[in-house]
Amino acid sequence: MNFPEYRPRRLRKNENFRRLVRETQLSVDHLIYPLFVVPGKKVKKPIHSMPGNFQLSVDHLVREAERVKALGIPGILLFGIPDKKDAVASGAMAKDGIVQAAIREIKAKVPDLLVIADVCLCEYTDHGHCGMLEGEEVDNDTTLELLAETAVSQAKAGADMVAPSAMMDGQIGALREGLDEAGFATVPIMAYSAKYASCFYGPFREAAESAPAFGDRRAYQMDPANSDEAIREISLDVAEGADIIMVKPAGAYLDVIRRAKEEFDLPLAAYQVSGEFAMIKAAAQMGWLDGERAMVESLTAIRRAGADMIITYFAPDVAPLLRK
Repeated sequence: MNFPEYRPRRLRKNENFRRLVRETQLSVDHLIYPLFVVPGKKVKKPIHSMPGNFQLSVDHLVREAERVKALGIPGILLFGIPDKKDAVASGAMAKDGIVQAAIREIKAKVPDLLVIADVCLCEYTDHGHCGMLEGEEVDNDTTLELLAETAVSQAKAGADMVAPSAMMDGQIGALREGLDEAGFATVPIMAYSAKYASCFYGPFREAAESAPAFGDRRAYQMDPANSDEAIREISLDVAEGADIIMVKPAGAYLDVIRRAKEEFDLPLAAYQVSGEFAMIKAAAQMGWLDGERAMVESLTAIRRAGADMIITYFAPDVAPLLRK
């Protein structure tokens, strides 16, 4: 029998061979861990749709930040749930706001951990939308002013980077101008550049208590059917001064991640969102798949598509495996 000269199985026959020829590397260096902070003390409230994740008061958050640092994870992405909400999201930019307080405490206790502050208003508005309302429509330009004010407030508290996620037109330019004028020209912006109106955000709404009181967010987040539009959105953010671009969600948008990597010469983040995490966790709990392997395979796929960094709720679970 004539065999082809090239036999791929030769380099698959044991783990050492597979390690030598592995094309995509997944490392703890690629991970960012999202966390949720709430007012109070000694609060560690389970997020039922996201097993192993919690709403944490600042004291517990600091301990979690210390654990994250010990695992070798470079940074966290911080979301805040205030004690009071109003129509103008006043808690988002307050000097003593929950995220600002958390940033100051983490930077005092775990100074080497990168703290990224999410910049959006949906957690802080009583209507749950990501900006200021004009009737039942989000007013883009009024919202820009508040997003910039929020980013400056977070930078003053010590945030290493800000990450605007509201998907308002012009938000990167507004933040860059606001930060520069306030003396924070060295604070980078991670832009939620291609953020889709996805059903996979479902568990996050429980975690951040940010479900809209009416309607949905499809008037400002992207249509899942569109890919060319994502490239246009990213182009705008790059032109306005983004330092890192992002695609969110990750798993159902690997094609968009690949296109973005090929077309833009900037670091690329991908957000493996709450629904992606919850699906794997639920299937593993039911015994339908190997949860550990599914976790690693899903993250490797995101890296293979082109992501330089991955925001994932799996970060503390996968980090010990990657450090072995």
